[in-house]
Amino acid sequence: MLNLKNESEFRAEIFARNPRGVSEILSRARVCILGTGGLGSNVAIMLTRAGVSEFFIIDFDIVEPSNLNRQHYALKHLGSPKIEALKEQILGINPYAKVQILNEKITSENVRHILKNEKIICECFDGAENKAMIANLSAEFKDKIFVCASGMAGLGEANFIQTRKFGANLYICGDSTSGAGLENGLISARVMLCAAHQANAVINLILNRA
Repeated sequence: MLNLKNESEFRAEIFARNPRGVSEILSRARVCILGTGGLGSNVAIMLTRAGVSEFFIIDFDIVEPSNLNRQHYALKHLGSPKIEALKEQILGINPYAKVQILNEKITSENVRHILKNEKIICECFDGAENKAMIANLSAEFKDKIFVCASGMAGLGEANFIQTRKFGANLYICGDSTSGAGLENGLISARVMLCAAHQANAVINLILNRA
């Protein structure tokens, strides 16, 4: 059991393998995550392990058995709101993290108000309509960065999943083709590949390396 007296000692020990100076930059970053399913739950955990210490996480769903094949939850979380289960896990990795949660469905009516103060927004929704709604906001809000996802279903080649930049502030991760229909399904490894692309893009954006 770690016996670290303060946050500074904690960060020095836990993030000792990060390049020099990176942990300090990541610790000051705030990331908004829309959706806490196969993409969002894994993005949040990867960013936490990298050293990001402030999150705004939005979802309205609960953990169901069918989520366990690809989402970062366990049997003990079944029936719990996803945002609460994910917050618990983040704080279990970094007890000094700041995790703001909102149990609400994002719609075209409330999205602008909810995101008004956010700078880095990670779109992790399931539905194509909601994905398009967030991606389209990038043209309206030039002061925000949007990291979205499109296409990670099935058992396609790992190298087909890529990170592409569109315009000045929109990044889309995935293969842009494989929808989650009955013929494809959602397999953990490929969903997590896309989540890793999103997390990696966010880290590089925070570090001004994108």
